[in-house]
Amino acid sequence: MSLDNLRKSNDDCQYLLDLYRLCMSGIASKTALDESLRQVVASLDTHYPGLLTAIMVSRDAEHENETGLLITSNLPQACLDVMQNIAVAAENFHLPDTTPDQYEAQQQSTYVSQLQDVAQSHALCLFDGIPIADNEHALLGGLYFFTKDISSIKKPEGQVLHELASLIANLVQHKHDQQKIQQAQVLAGQSQASMLRMALAIEGSGTGIWDRDVPAGQIHYSPGWKAILGYTDAEISNRIEESYTRLHPEDLPYVQATIKAHFEAQTEQYVVEHRVRCKDGSYKWISSRGKVVSRAEDGSPLRMIGTTTDITAMRTLSQRLQESVDLVTCLTNEVPGLAYQYCMHVNGEESFTYLSEGIRDIYELSPAQMDEAVALVNARIHSEDFPAYRNAVLKSASRLEYLHLEYRVNLPQQGMRWRQMDARPRRLPDGSTLWHGFITDVTEHKRIEQELQELATIDFLTQIPNRRSFMGRMEEELARIQRGASKSAAVLMCDLDNFKLINDSYGHAVGDLVLRHFAHILHDELRKSDYAGRVGGEEFAVVLAGTGIADATIFAERVQKQLLDTPVNVHSHIIPVTVSIGIALMQASDIDADVSLSSSDMALYRAKEDGRNRIIVAAD
Repeated sequence: MSLDNLRKSNDDCQYLLDLYRLCMSGIASKTALDESLRQVVASLDTHYPGLLTAIMVSRDAEHENETGLLITSNLPQACLDVMQNIAVAAENFHLPDTTPDQYEAQQQSTYVSQLQDVAQSHALCLFDGIPIADNEHALLGGLYFFTKDISSIKKPEGQVLHELASLIANLVQHKHDQQKIQQAQVLAGQSQASMLRMALAIEGSGTGIWDRDVPAGQIHYSPGWKAILGYTDAEISNRIEESYTRLHPEDLPYVQATIKAHFEAQTEQYVVEHRVRCKDGSYKWISSRGKVVSRAEDGSPLRMIGTTTDITAMRTLSQRLQESVDLVTCLTNEVPGLAYQYCMHVNGEESFTYLSEGIRDIYELSPAQMDEAVALVNARIHSEDFPAYRNAVLKSASRLEYLHLEYRVNLPQQGMRWRQMDARPRRLPDGSTLWHGFITDVTEHKRIEQELQELATIDFLTQIPNRRSFMGRMEEELARIQRGASKSAAVLMCDLDNFKLINDSYGHAVGDLVLRHFAHILHDELRKSDYAGRVGGEEFAVVLAGTGIADATIFAERVQKQLLDTPVNVHSHIIPVTVSIGIALMQASDIDADVSLSSSDMALYRAKEDGRNRIIVAAD
């Protein structure tokens, strides 16, 4: 899987899981259906910038002939008015017994064709739509996506689209069921007959009713409750002891503890989600809600009424999404480096919204430090590199440009290390900028890069700059003089006298030793502003910045004296070495660096001709 696909999969899985949690939170807090759907639409707007979403659903089973709910995002009012008048009739909520392709084609001829006409009249494109149906294929409504420019938007993938429709269907169906349950509970409080009518009203809805006689140890189930588990009306005993045998062994203690707490009036309602064994031996996930409706004078429970809903599909979806998120998280954690999400909010605040386990190696932090990670990371970036790091991030945010940067970090355990950051930004609907990025350790790469740079610029034998590097430095020095930063510089050409004779007499190994010895002498005599280089076999060149002929001559004399005072000693053989030196001035009028170098070379030639071990200054 490529990194882009990995990030995209992680993004969609995390988004579906967050949306599932949002819906579950709405269910738990008894949020109204229209408000819950608005939260879904707002979430879709955030995750898919450029999309305009419309959700059309029926209000409930009791008012199916009324105009349904229409929840949209920023569609033109005139468009909304027309869409609101598309009646949600009962016959439109029953899917024909056809294949999905046939069903989709049939919908195109009814809902979709009308919506397309409306969209086109307002310069919009209806590019996708999917029916929202319950488990019995009863049509609950539709999910539609509009846009002004389909070529520049991120669209939901097919699987994501179906998961969204399924999640919304579960939400709508649950809201419908809750309406039925509330109606049923009101009736249940009046009489047993009312409870029967309520049970009949929700028969086939996927929700069952139970009525528990606490002192008698009996519990009565509605036919719908029994149908959830695959039983007929006469196949289940009403003894409470038997009901506990159907619970999954791992869930039994939790269920018993929850009901005990409610019996003792520690909770207002009894609410549990657990597994229960069906007639065929399989287990289903159910959500049971109930309440003690009558108590004895001492507060002990007498009667308790509740409902049970099959939530297997929703739990399966949640588990599948969690498994996908766990897989992607595992993959990102196993890849060497740090995968992350970083957000720069419109109010100026910045935060990491995701950090993989790689942060432990990259920054020596932990994912648990996400809330304070921005400040901690900034503090670990090398002070010399932080301005460039910050400017690159701000530039990427301003222009939405791909972010690529190499910088150093100072870590408590690892010390100074090199990091490479690659991230792609996108603008969120509220104006914030979100990056999906990856940071890797490039310390070894930078080390090799530095070694290659040194090999390209340093003479391997003498460990001083080679001719190419030296000439580059000379050009820089000439540019400084021509800018007025310095008046002149002295250029010295040095040639070891009779070097061929040394090689022939003592061998090349000794010759190499002599070259290293002279390079060491030059290095010791140089100031920080000066530099030397090996420009030929036994030829060396020196640039003395801001120096005239007189001082350059003194420098040359010191080199000659130091060379004379420290002859090379090889196996008790003293090898005297002398050097001839030519001196010239580098001036602003020089066309290039070769002018002064050639002048010093000509002076060196004269020194050789005059008997060697001499210092000659080039003629003006």
